[in-house]
Amino acid sequence: MIKFLSIILIILIIFFIVIFKRKYIFNAFNRKKLYPMKEIHNQNNIITPSAKTNNHYQNCSNKYSEFYKRKLREKMNNLFRGSAEDKLKALNLADELSDKSTLPLLRRGLKDMDPEIVKLSAALIRRFK
Repeated sequence: MIKFLSIILIILIIFFIVIFKRKYIFNAFNRKKLYPMKEIHNQNNIITPSAKTNNHYQNCSNKYSEFYKRKLREKMNNLFRGSAEDKLKALNLADELSDKSTLPLLRRGLKDMDPEIVKLSAALIRRFK
């Protein structure tokens, strides 16, 4: 009798889990949620608009290690406190780094008094759109 009740209890628990957590269970088995849409379409040789655009920032962001990225960000911040030439060097480093972590520096460049720095910052920010 106890075995029968324990089996019934287990079945009820599983039943309630399936009812109340079905959203999470179905999402776990849904392939579209596991892989980005770009990878699914590229596996099927379908060219999507995101596959057509060659975004410099997305393609180059993985070629540096996190340690090197952190060092470059520190160097950019130190250079950006200097003269206009140093700020241009910092913006060139931001272009080389190609990472969204440079956006605060680029926004500071938009507020600068030198028009060359503002133009370069705006051009680098435009690449993220």
